[in-house]
Amino acid sequence: MSRFIGVDLAWGEGTAARRANETGLVLMDASGTVRDAGWARGIDAVAAWLIEVAEPGDVIAIDAPLIVFNPSGMRECEREVGQRYGRWKVAANASSLTLPWLGGVTLRRQLEAAGLRYTDGTHPPAPGEIEFFECYPYTTLVGAEEFGYDEQRPRYKRPALAMPASERRAFRAAECDELLRRMSALAAADPPLNLRSHPVTKPLLTSPSPLIDAAYKHREDLLDAALCAWTAAFWTRFGLSRCQVLGASDTPDCAGRRPVIIAPARPEQRPAPRGPGRAPGRESG
Repeated sequence: MSRFIGVDLAWGEGTAARRANETGLVLMDASGTVRDAGWARGIDAVAAWLIEVAEPGDVIAIDAPLIVFNPSGMRECEREVGQRYGRWKVAANASSLTLPWLGGVTLRRQLEAAGLRYTDGTHPPAPGEIEFFECYPYTTLVGAEEFGYDEQRPRYKRPALAMPASERRAFRAAECDELLRRMSALAAADPPLNLRSHPVTKPLLTSPSPLIDAAYKHREDLLDAALCAWTAAFWTRFGLSRCQVLGASDTPDCAGRRPVIIAPARPEQRPAPRGPGRAPGRESG
């Protein structure tokens, strides 16, 4: 049976003078049991771990831009995040070749060199392949009704700037703890995710979120990796019936790969169907 791997990738690759930030990693099986979890530093370490643990049939979801060849501006998939999820206060940062950090591109190249296959959502996961795709946890949180974020995303990353600085860390921690409370219910969901099943992810549910920035980021990276792993399971379970492919109409690169984000989607987050006589646009799903 397929297993599902989530990668909350640190986009920067680090330097000799400054090591890369942590990348969160979670491996779960089809029953929702977490089989491995932790952190790695640097693209080489992340790639080595993925290549070592992944098996044929596994599906990997990575929170980072994987296909970037636009000289400037924003990729179509990122534009469509704002178009379709903006009502829920979700938007995406722009990725282009002007960015000094494109660790996802480096990771994708290393995985492809090892025989893993990038997928742009044009087909269901292949049983005999190890496939990986780009995801965005915020679209999962508001696109999958299981979380109950019907009006807007949780503010566990960036509290409102209008809030007094003295209150922001406590607010952020409370938002994170509420998110994790909702994630605990995924143990009985379809697909399931049981964070209590592994000693590394269990403290996400049993310990309060810290206020100190470094400790909080450490925790958040693991949380987002778990969301990515669940997104991989969600895509495998439901395909296009409950997911959409953002950027599906974008121009492919020289190898035929389209830069897309595979995202859970409510019906109202999908583009309106084109009626007779309506000119084709870039909206696709």
